[in-house]
Amino acid sequence: MAADGGDELLGSWKEGATKAAIRDFVARVTTDGSPEFLAPEERVAVFDNDGTLWCEKPMPIELGFILQRLAAMAEQDPSLRDRQPWKAAHTRDYGWLGEVITKHYHGDDSDVKVLLGGILQAFAGMDVEDYQAAAHAFLHQGRHPTLGRTFRDCGYRPMAELLGYLEANGFTNYIASGGDRDFMRPVTQAIYGIPSHQVIGSSNALRYEPDEHGGSVVYLAEPDVFDDGPIKPVRIWSRIGRRPVLAAGNSNGDVPMLQFAGGPSRPGLRLLVLHDDPEREFDYVAGAERALEEAEARGWTVVSVRHDWATVFDEPAAPGGT
Repeated sequence: MAADGGDELLGSWKEGATKAAIRDFVARVTTDGSPEFLAPEERVAVFDNDGTLWCEKPMPIELGFILQRLAAMAEQDPSLRDRQPWKAAHTRDYGWLGEVITKHYHGDDSDVKVLLGGILQAFAGMDVEDYQAAAHAFLHQGRHPTLGRTFRDCGYRPMAELLGYLEANGFTNYIASGGDRDFMRPVTQAIYGIPSHQVIGSSNALRYEPDEHGGSVVYLAEPDVFDDGPIKPVRIWSRIGRRPVLAAGNSNGDVPMLQFAGGPSRPGLRLLVLHDDPEREFDYVAGAERALEEAEARGWTVVSVRHDWATVFDEPAAPGGT
């Protein structure tokens, strides 16, 4: 017998090949007696965040938070205003920041290194709990520049439903993102139902500083890990200790994670979100060209925002919500 997870949990997904592929895979791995049956502890699913679980245009939401911090630094120190990334933050050059990510997915990390250098300086010495409080406030108060909703409300409703559907069928969901782990953690439970300890992401180095109040953990001006590309499978294994059987992403940086799902002896479902709906969200393939080629060559399931989702975003949360 399959685990109890009804189709009503996928209400924002249109009927079609994509929804059928999801239901078929879940049925095969959860039905007793199926040759592909997996015990619940083996039902591990991993999801990218930016562009997969929530909107990433005109630039990833996290970059807006970083821009705010860098702009404040440039206000205090005018000498920074002619240096990147403070220059882009001071002039609100969203194009430069967005292009940094696109260039990264095309294999050019020259500007990523510049941006990461600024990020390391921006948050060095900050207490991790103060950082999370600032991130929480930004996500609930900041507004998307074109969608007219708070950043907190930019999560994709169909993907949140998919997470709930998988959980109802005995899966454990993890986020494996190139975004900052501690930026995502304040809202993943509220938006996706994923607790903070199931969030894998990029991070700065940390240090414990003792004091009479129990001490604190602070960020150093040193990198720890950039969780993207071939680093994703490594981090997934180091954190979970299992190979996932379902993976979802949207960019070239997710290809290794999608390849890693399933493996040679177990079933696997690989989902690639295609942004092709300029009316309800955005229309772009920049940074996903290789992923789309891999999807076609390997038979991965491409999720079309336009054709597979009846609704893109949920209703905005009530003021004061978590």
